[in-house]
Amino acid sequence: MLLFRVCVGLAVASALSGCGASQSGDDGEVAVASGAAVDVVELTVAQVQADYRAGKYTAVDLTRAFLDRIARYEELYNAFVSMNPEALAQAARLDDEIRTTGPRGPLHGVPVVVKDNLDYAGLVTTVGFEGFSSKTGGVDMIPGDDAAVVERLRAAGAIVLGKTNMPDFAAHGTRTRSSVAGETLNPYAPDRVPGGSSGGTATAVNASFAVLGLGTETGGSIQNPAAAQALVGVKPTFGLVPLEGVFPMDATYRDVVGPLARTVRDAALALDVIAGPTPEDLATYAAEGRIPEAGYAAGLSRGALAGKRFGLVGKGWRDSFLPLAPETERHYREAVRAIESLGAEVVEDPFEGAGWPEMYGERPGVPSAGSHDMAVYFFGLGEDAAFRSIEEWEALLGREFRGGRERSPPTAPSATEEGDAFQAWRREMRSLFRAVLKEHALDGLFFPQAGEPIRPLVEDPARPEYRPNNHAELPSNIVNDLGLPTVTVPFSYYEDGTPFVLAFVGDLWSDAPLLGYAYDLEQATQARVPPRLAQPGETVPPG
Repeated sequence: MLLFRVCVGLAVASALSGCGASQSGDDGEVAVASGAAVDVVELTVAQVQADYRAGKYTAVDLTRAFLDRIARYEELYNAFVSMNPEALAQAARLDDEIRTTGPRGPLHGVPVVVKDNLDYAGLVTTVGFEGFSSKTGGVDMIPGDDAAVVERLRAAGAIVLGKTNMPDFAAHGTRTRSSVAGETLNPYAPDRVPGGSSGGTATAVNASFAVLGLGTETGGSIQNPAAAQALVGVKPTFGLVPLEGVFPMDATYRDVVGPLARTVRDAALALDVIAGPTPEDLATYAAEGRIPEAGYAAGLSRGALAGKRFGLVGKGWRDSFLPLAPETERHYREAVRAIESLGAEVVEDPFEGAGWPEMYGERPGVPSAGSHDMAVYFFGLGEDAAFRSIEEWEALLGREFRGGRERSPPTAPSATEEGDAFQAWRREMRSLFRAVLKEHALDGLFFPQAGEPIRPLVEDPARPEYRPNNHAELPSNIVNDLGLPTVTVPFSYYEDGTPFVLAFVGDLWSDAPLLGYAYDLEQATQARVPPRLAQPGETVPPG
């Protein structure tokens, strides 16, 4: 994958070369051509907007500063698949706008990243797969327009710096290694996993390569990297955020797009931008009337935990990754005491005796969902795309897609008995979930996101290619199958310097209160600590 790494590095260098020199200090502060000093480390949306108002720097200055930091550290951490060659030109246009007509939206001039299964018009969408990129012997998959969420980001004024790495087809929840771009590392501990499948976005945000980013989740792919990298991750209610232009795993029942950020407020601001109904994804009309009128960020305030009741994790919820590792248990109990000190009450293992794991174990499969959703995606690439079906791709390359594994016909799941069975099972599971919450008067669940510290990048030195999907996730995959929202929030760090992160889980459409709970805890603890980065060739610092 050296060729692809060189291509990304050249893309960053090219973007910088035509826009004035920059110099970077060890602390993340970058002296840009205009003379302004921009410290991008842990920079938030609110600070960016305040700095623009104060005239401290321009969008071009800020974009150049982020690109400079990426150029310095990306070779080691490998967060990106591709860079946006128009980022600085777009920043210049946004500077013109802010001088003439004012900011176009809440993310005006804010540098962001997006996972490489989200379409950006004119840029290759690889989904991590070498077969969708000509640089790795495939055929470039270039969409004709932006994914709905990317369109909303850009309309709000965000500057997309680049597209982030992901495991091929988002098929790994623990590690982020793609056949198109190689291995992404965790800035806290490069010998530990970064989480998957949104690990590239998580690393970019954690390393302050961008202010915030978008990931996707089917089975823990926002939560897991958020937990591995001390980030706020929002796995929204299914149907809240549009999926048009997102390469699917299961867009019919489980796929979601959500933000990864360093603060709850930034995550809420991003959700304000990307959430809501659109004719591009008719499932989003389920969100009609369920989004706070003033928005998610406006509802954040201290005191949100006071008087609330939360269920704690236990064997009644699942029979895997429990009991907690001893060190995890200690951090969890400290977190429980923290929310109790903020006025919350807790209930130990409210699902005990409810038959929850047994019912979850009866989950029926829907074989046609993936094939159907993929066919819909390919059709939406546009008439100028090099291919618009698996069959066309196979004809162009003369090879079978994904090794020729058996494929189901692209039948709409709603036309199958398997789809009906899944819907009936999910309805029953949701009913039981609500019954437990009602019985214990719970406002939500309060879990560790993972039952143990994050895994080593190489599990077995004797088998370096052994790559188990073994992140000890506790909310997912259950919340994914039910479409429930989850918000992660950093709380503390293990003795080895890796993060311990919590998850608030609620019923459908409880995204706003979950963000409020996370915000209250975040403000009380101020737990997140930025990682110390190493350049290629340096000794990697401890976590």
